[in-house]
Amino acid sequence: MGDDKYHDRIAKLLKRADVNVNGNRPWDIRVHNPELFARIIRRGSLGAGEAYMEGWWDCDQLDELFYRLLSANLNQDVITLRDKLFFLQAHLLNRQKGKQTYRVGRQHYDAGNDLYARMLDSRMIYSCGYWQDAANLDQAQEHKLELICRKLKLEPGMRVLDIGCGWGGAAIYMANHYDVEVVGITISKEQLKLAYERAGDSEVEFRFQDYRELNERFDRVYSVGMFEHVGFRNYCEYFQIVDRCLIEGGLFLLHTIGHRSTEKRVDPWIAKYIFPNSILPSSELICHH
Repeated sequence: MGDDKYHDRIAKLLKRADVNVNGNRPWDIRVHNPELFARIIRRGSLGAGEAYMEGWWDCDQLDELFYRLLSANLNQDVITLRDKLFFLQAHLLNRQKGKQTYRVGRQHYDAGNDLYARMLDSRMIYSCGYWQDAANLDQAQEHKLELICRKLKLEPGMRVLDIGCGWGGAAIYMANHYDVEVVGITISKEQLKLAYERAGDSEVEFRFQDYRELNERFDRVYSVGMFEHVGFRNYCEYFQIVDRCLIEGGLFLLHTIGHRSTEKRVDPWIAKYIFPNSILPSSELICHH
């Protein structure tokens, strides 16, 4: 009877997102272990994700499934006590400082350069492209880099800082196309290694360094797809460091994924398996700092 109760509750929630249990559409889920429903009730998104890894359920088109689940805000309807404790810790503790600083580099970005080479463009830009008038991913990323360079108003001879340089694609592009000297920092040893391999004779310097250690002057500072790892407790310090690194009259550009609402937490599944200790900023959080 208990399992039926869990099944009925989850099936009812899924119906709101137009997802059926054991349906025949590409986004419907197929359940191979009836204990799945109780596991989701007890462990939320983390339980659902780990159950998928263990073969308890599957789906032909996961992207279509998650589009429907998120559009219906179902992630807000299955929040367990474990989730609440996790969210409380994320709110009270500074998980992006001290020994935790380099964790996302080790766990996510050091996962293997061959993996990222398969999924990214030729420059390995790990952030959204600019698709206006672009026919493919390479063009979209080059358009994005050009837009950033124009916004920074780069001039030959400038010294430029890239906070969170990834595999060096943006830094190398700026050095080669705008005749500037770029310093890029990363907390991933694998990124650092490949960035130097790809740089060749370009006027770039890559460092394994946390942004808090920076104390030198640049004409321009930018950050693309790194701010998500800073954490709202560190925004003030982050902007203070950017300020001390900019010359008078210098420009700073911040490119980040944003959240429509202010959420000082991250999904437990994402925190454990994808981006540990990360949080999506909202415009409210950024502007208050």
